[in-house]
This record gives sequence, C-alpha cells and structure tokens, in this order.
Amino acid sequence: MQYCFDTYVDRSNNNSAKYDELERVFGTKDVLPLWVADMDFKTCQPVIDALKARAEQGIFGYVSRPDDYFPSVQRWQQRRNGWSPDCGLMSWCCGVNPASASMLKIFCKPGDKLLLLTPVYGDFFDAADCAEMEVVESMMVERDGKWTVDWDDLEEKMQQVQAFLFCNPHNPMGIVWTKEELRRFGTLAMQNHVLLISDEIHSDLIFHGKTFTNMAMVSPELAKYVITCTSASKTFNLAGLQCATIIFPNRESKQRFDHFWASMDVHRNNAFSVVANLVAMNEGEPWLAQLLPYLSDNFDYIDRFLKENIPEIKAIVPDATYLVWLDCRGLGMENQDELVQFMIQKAKLGLNDGRFFSKKFTGFMRLNAAAPRSTLEKAMNQLLCAVQQLRASRS
Repeated sequence: MQYCFDTYVDRSNNNSAKYDELERVFGTKDVLPLWVADMDFKTCQPVIDALKARAEQGIFGYVSRPDDYFPSVQRWQQRRNGWSPDCGLMSWCCGVNPASASMLKIFCKPGDKLLLLTPVYGDFFDAADCAEMEVVESMMVERDGKWTVDWDDLEEKMQQVQAFLFCNPHNPMGIVWTKEELRRFGTLAMQNHVLLISDEIHSDLIFHGKTFTNMAMVSPELAKYVITCTSASKTFNLAGLQCATIIFPNRESKQRFDHFWASMDVHRNNAFSVVANLVAMNEGEPWLAQLLPYLSDNFDYIDRFLKENIPEIKAIVPDATYLVWLDCRGLGMENQDELVQFMIQKAKLGLNDGRFFSKKFTGFMRLNAAAPRSTLEKAMNQLLCAVQQLRASRS
C-alpha cells in the first residue's frame, strides 16, 4: 500500500494535547503547533483496520494479553536490530515515562542522585522530582559545530550518583550513539554500580545511514545489567494508547517492577493498545519504510531553508527521532524569555522551550518535523517573516 504523508489531517476534533492545550501552554491558540512529540500523520492502515474491527465488537471488558504479544516484540527487535530479548523478562507498562519514573521509586530511595546527560527529554527531570531524587547534570559540549559528550565530566558525575536515565537515541539532539560510545556509558555505570535505564522509544526512527544499537546488545555483561524501555508509540504514532514494553536483565528486577504496578491493579493493556501493538509489530513495517524517507526530506527542507533564508538560526539535523534542535543564539535575544515570546508572538509558532531539556541551555528551541511538508513550509515562512521584521527593527 502506498501512503501519502502530504495529506493534512484535521485534529481539531481529536482531543489532541498538541492542539487543544495551546492556550494553556503558549497563552494563545494562534500558533502553529510543532511541539508535543507525536506525528500529524495517520498510523498504518492495518492498525486502523484492526482497531475498527475491535470497536465493532462492542464489548470492552477486561483484556487478556495474547500469547503472541511479547513474542511479536521479540521478533520486531530481531528483525530491526538483531536482538532477541527473552520474552520471560518483558513486562507491559502504560508508557515509557511511567515505567522509568516508577523504576526510580522502586530501585532508588529519596535523596539518591540521578544523572542526566543534558539537554535531555524534560520529563526525566519530573521523574526525579517524583522519586525525590537530586538531578546531577553532565552537560553536552559543542565542538566544531557538533554536540558531544564531555567524557571527563560524565565519568566524574557517574561516581556521585545512584541512577542514570539515558536516551538511546538522544532526544533532543537526535544522536545515534555508536557501539563504542554505548560501551563507554555502560561500563561507567557498571563500574560505579549505577542503575542504568535505557529509554529506546525512538530507536526505529533512524536516518542518514546510521545504525541503531540496543544498549543490551553491546556486551553480555551489559545485557545482564541494563533495563530497556521500548514502545511502538513514537514509531507508529500510538502514544495515546499508552503502551510500552520494559525488558529486564533478570527476573528479580522484573518481579519488583511487576509487584509495584500490580499493587495498584495496573497490569493490563486496554482493549485497543493490545490490538494496535500486535498489528503494528507484525504488519507495520511497509508504512515505516515509507515514513522514514519522508521525515528525512523534511529535515533537509528545514535545514536548507534556514541556511538560505535565516542563517541566524541553525538546525541541528537529527540522525534519529523526528525532532529538530534549533540553535537560535544568532538572533541575539537578550534572554530565553525574549526568544520564546518572539516565537509565539511574532513567528506564531508553538515550539518547545529549550529550557524544558535543561534550564542551563538557553538560546535553543525544539521543533517537531513530523508533519506534512505544507505545514513546515507555513512554519518556515512565518519564521522568516518574523526574522525579517526583527532585522528591520534593528537596522
């Protein structure tokens, strides 16, 4: 089946957080929403058809998880990454964020320290707050126009913490870590007896000839150490169904996790997530194969437009995710608040504030490029108009 990602989908009646919460987040509805990390594309047709068929059954009682549920995840990992995790070490959870946040509560204690490689997905900070942990940041550094790890700083910080919540691949930088980099991260964690949680939710969205490596694939030692968080939600635009698979290194850690959630009677998929996850894993790859080049072309369009028209803003073109980190320091704003208001009031764009990913990073915004090209063209032209007005006001 051929899919058309240029098709505009009206989400005004979709109960979409991305669209319906604009006024709460940005103070106005008059912005183009390019913030929340979901896609403005319909998911693959087999999932849509399966969900329609399930809805027509008309009964939505308690859900039993099919025997093929976790094996479908295993087969997906094998096909995509050459990894065959043990189905007996897999657990369901209502999302990667709830899973990682709960694990900090389960395996750590209040007052412990959590290491974050920043800038990083902002909900990691919230997870630390909920677990009453102190965040220790190892800030990435810019060298020759590229962002990389300050390994000396990371090694020093790793000796101070009890847990490391890690993005593989990285959000918001879109970095696909090499096997050697992953080995280095993992070795430092093991040497310092640090809980290692690898958030691999974006691992199917890889571009530019890069190769994704699961942290657990790096070595037999790491496979027995790391906890891996996976989900079809980013890959197939299913985040609203709230479904993730957590893969543990041993039965003891799995049992502790399962007991935590069972104690609140949260241990079943909902009636639709179980269907969507199975069908996506088994029948969704043709859709994904068409999605990836479309997203890659979107990145190229944004990068080219900025270079040709707005050199004050630099796109950090991602090798993973569908999120573009924008370096806006060339606009010469006095502070981050001025930059945020410029984007909202002048460019009329709803982007993620760079401070969501670390309050120590100013001059940056994050743009969600998972939208039809026409949406991005509108966004870039609005941004250009705002920058032209800014230039004129300074001349």
